[in-house]
Amino acid sequence: MKNEAKQVVAEFLNAVQVGDLEQLSTLLHPDMEWVQPGNNRVSGLKRSSAEVFQMVGKMFELSANTLKLTDIKTISVNGNRIACLLHWNASQPAGGILDVDNIDVYTVDNGKIIKAEIFTADEAKEDQFWGN
Repeated sequence: MKNEAKQVVAEFLNAVQVGDLEQLSTLLHPDMEWVQPGNNRVSGLKRSSAEVFQMVGKMFELSANTLKLTDIKTISVNGNRIACLLHWNASQPAGGILDVDNIDVYTVDNGKIIKAEIFTADEAKEDQFWGN
């Protein structure tokens, strides 16, 4: 179980880095839950992969398509739960900069991500960048 879950998350993160939407859609369960931190336009609970893709689309819109997963620092395993230390960058034409570490905790079942809990190192900065 551990190796399968870690492999699924590694494939997911690699697909995020290269923007492979087809691969991403095969790794997210359609009825998954995604919890995005903060109090901003992209935060809150998403109850399906469709809502996750809508959130990500909004993130690309708000970041003028500059949002990038720049570093996968660690991928740690606890059964079917995988914790990852990630680094994100983005910028906005008006000068807003996002440069933040996140810890993402993914739960994998039957080869699909069924839950994602996102933790940010700087919630205030994310709220400022994504806006209300």
